[in-house]
Parts: sequence; C-alpha cells; structure tokens
Amino acid sequence: MSSKRDYYEILGVKKSASLDEIRKAYRELALRYHPDRVPAEQKKEAEEKFKEISEAYAVLSDSQKRALYDQYGHSGIDQRYAQEDIFKGADFSSVFRDLSDFGFGGGLFDEIFGDLGFDVFRGGSRRGERSRRGRDLEISTDISLEEAAGGTDKTIALPRYETCATCSGSGARPGTKKSTCPQCKGSGRVIASSGYFQIAQTCSRCGGEGSIITSPCPDCRGEGRTRVIRHLKVKVPAGVDSGSHLRIRQEGEAGTAGRGDLYVIIEVRPHPVFQRHDNDILTEVKISLSKAVLGGEIEVPTLGGKVKMKIPPGTQSNRIFRLKNKGIADLHGGRPGDELVRVNVEIPVRLSSEQRRLMEEFARLSREE
Repeated sequence: MSSKRDYYEILGVKKSASLDEIRKAYRELALRYHPDRVPAEQKKEAEEKFKEISEAYAVLSDSQKRALYDQYGHSGIDQRYAQEDIFKGADFSSVFRDLSDFGFGGGLFDEIFGDLGFDVFRGGSRRGERSRRGRDLEISTDISLEEAAGGTDKTIALPRYETCATCSGSGARPGTKKSTCPQCKGSGRVIASSGYFQIAQTCSRCGGEGSIITSPCPDCRGEGRTRVIRHLKVKVPAGVDSGSHLRIRQEGEAGTAGRGDLYVIIEVRPHPVFQRHDNDILTEVKISLSKAVLGGEIEVPTLGGKVKMKIPPGTQSNRIFRLKNKGIADLHGGRPGDELVRVNVEIPVRLSSEQRRLMEEFARLSREE
C-alpha cells in the first residue's frame, strides 16, 4: 500500500472538484507554503509541503494523469509516469504550463509571486528590468462658477521630477558610465535552489537593473532625475463641476519608460449669488409689494450679466421663474441648463402717513377690518 497521502486530500478538494477549484486550492496553498514566505526555522518543512502540493497539482490538473489516478491511485501514476516526468526536472514547467489563462504571461507563479520579488525559472536566467513608466500625478485647482459655466484656461504650478539634464537620465557622472553589477553579474536576479525548483529574487545590490553606478551624477546624485516646478496651461472645458478630473497625458513624472499622466482635480468655488443644481442655477431676487400686485419689469443677475425679466400682476412670494439656457453649459455637448429665479415679495416695515392712508383705503375697499 502506498504511503503517499491522497492528492485530493493534500489540496483540500473533493474528488469531483473542477479544474478551476483545483487551481484555486493550489494557489492558496502555494502562497501559504512557499519557502520564501515562511520563517527560516520553518523553511525545510515548507519545502517538503510545497513539493507535496505541487506534485498533487501536477497530477490533478492533467486530465490523463488524473484519470489514471482516479482509477488506480498512486500505483497507476507511479507505473505510468516517473516522478521526474511529473515535474519535468527541477523547474516545475509541467506543473504550471496550463495556467496561462490566469492572464499572466509567466503563468501562475508570476501571479502568485511576481509582486513578492521572486520568480520561478525554466532553467535559464531572466534579466530584471527597472524600466518603468513615470508616476501619475494629481493636483487640485479651484475655479469660479462663471469659469465652470463657460470654460477657461488655467495656469498651474506643478512640482514634479524630470529627467536630469546633466546626465540625460543615466544617473552617472558625465564622462562615466554604469558598470555590471558584481553580485548578479548583470542578470538583475540572484538565483537560489530550493529542492525541486529554483527561486530567483531581485538583486539587492542593483535593484534588478543589472548594473550599478560607481560615479554618480552630482546634480541628481545617481537618481537620473531632478525635482522642478513647471507652469502648465490647462484648458478647462465648460460644464465641469467640483470633483471633475481632467487627464493630461504624459505630464506626470518622468520614468525610464516614459512619463506618467497628470490628473487635474477641479474645485468650483461657492458663489455669493447662485446655487448650482446639476446644470441649472438658482438665484433669489426681491420685488416690491406694488410690483408683485401690479406687475412690471425687474433686472435679474445671470452668469453673463444682468437681464430684464417680466413680473406678471399678482405674483406670489416664492414663485419661481425660469430663464432658459442661462445656466451651466453641458459638459458633453447637450443643451445648457436654465436659471431659476425665485422672487420674494418685500413687505415694507415703515410706511409714510400717505402710504398708510392708501393701504387703509385699500383694506376698506377689500372689505377687510
């Protein structure tokens, strides 16, 4: 009788488990027991556990091997496949060859371990590259409601890193150049063997670049970039609101693989006269009692200046009038918003004797006590 544990038990899945369930179980266990993720005193035990779960996965993820295992158990696998054939040598290439559908070019190990600074090789070395796109930047700018309504051009002061002009981004003093890293011999990786597989970690000496700077640039101190303040003119489209993000491509920080992007966050200042509701604006005006009763014409403020508006006789306080297309432009090119004008009838606090006499006469004619 075989002393090996059941492969399904090792991965913690049922015998009827789908390939996706097997992959998920393996991924979780591989993360838990990878030798580079455990304390030094647990490394040997983790290596054995990692070998065990990888062997189980190598069989259960292959339809032919799984069918033999389900029918004959370990004996069917041991007779048909040697252990070296299961693992295809020390690099586990057959274990991970069918996992490209995870969306990672290097298979499952790239997905699990790529962000941890190590890789699994298929025999040869792979150079680590530090080339990367520059960091995206965010900056806020405030504008008036009038500027939001009609659009504007804003000049912003942007602190950012740019390629060093002295060394052209190399980081080395002019007249000198980088030299091959003595620790990784230019590969950018340091390889360590762990049982049945090889683990390669980013070289700590050169940071994965494969070369080092022995004589750094005096201006950027070897970084290849310097911090400057750039003044950029930004076109703010009509219709923006607070929280709107404007993306300006390649105006972020410089990187070895190109610039990042700049995101300008818009903040619209509160207005003393208008309140914004989507693309509409609301304002309030006061009218006299006589204007409310008799009607007439008043001046109303708009974002483009004052306009005249008719007040019909008998207008009640809090009535809202609509001035079409006097609001905010639509950001996506639709119809502009409207201006809503709420009128408040102003009741006189003090009356002259003549005004009082006329009001009393008005009350008498209205049969009021």
